[in-house]
Amino acid sequence: MEVNNLDNKESDSNIDGCNMDGLIKDFGQIILNNNNKGYKIHLLNIIGEIEGHENAAPVTKTSKYEHIIPLLAAVEENQSIDGLLVILNTIGGDVESGLAIAEMISSISKPTVCLVLGGGHSIGVPLAVSGDVTFIVPTATMIIHPIRVGGMVLGVKQNFEYIERLQERIIDFTVKHSNMDKSLMKELMFNTKELTKDIGSILVGEQAVKCGLIDRVGGINDALNELYDLINQLKYNKLS
Repeated sequence: MEVNNLDNKESDSNIDGCNMDGLIKDFGQIILNNNNKGYKIHLLNIIGEIEGHENAAPVTKTSKYEHIIPLLAAVEENQSIDGLLVILNTIGGDVESGLAIAEMISSISKPTVCLVLGGGHSIGVPLAVSGDVTFIVPTATMIIHPIRVGGMVLGVKQNFEYIERLQERIIDFTVKHSNMDKSLMKELMFNTKELTKDIGSILVGEQAVKCGLIDRVGGINDALNELYDLINQLKYNKLS
């Protein structure tokens, strides 16, 4: 697949001053532009653990929010980018950082499609629903569960209230950006019959679609074709 400069200016190895090889190596991000539409699609790959304010262990595969957020801002600002494709295979991670990325993706004005491969667990759930249209492959899983708090926590009323409010923010975002009913979201989140060491629910492929969390079952071809259609519609609306 061809990888080129966003602006097709002087060098094919640079994107607005950023080395393309470095983007692939460091962030897993490339520009897809070898299609018969002539569109430039920014591929955002969110994998492993969402790393937030604290560094994860060196052996942990992470997606760093301080890398993803400015890159998303660059996608929004760059006029040569036609659309955004987000591919997820994440176990979750830092809640506030993951929610910040989800909010950022949902606010992108360009057509955006999300595809869940492997898994979209925990804070990966709001990330998975942040696009205009969302897909999940048949074998991918999504785990919905309450916020987990690691380490030492002060057992005071204010802490529990903050966690509850943060959890409500996640629920509200997920419901707003999907077709899932809020009561069903809470029912799945606080399910005590499915996970042996935790409360919550596991949704596999079609199950995530049936409950309204994800729009469709499909793979990369379906996601790209849908993104092309969204771009076509946007361009048509601008001309009409």
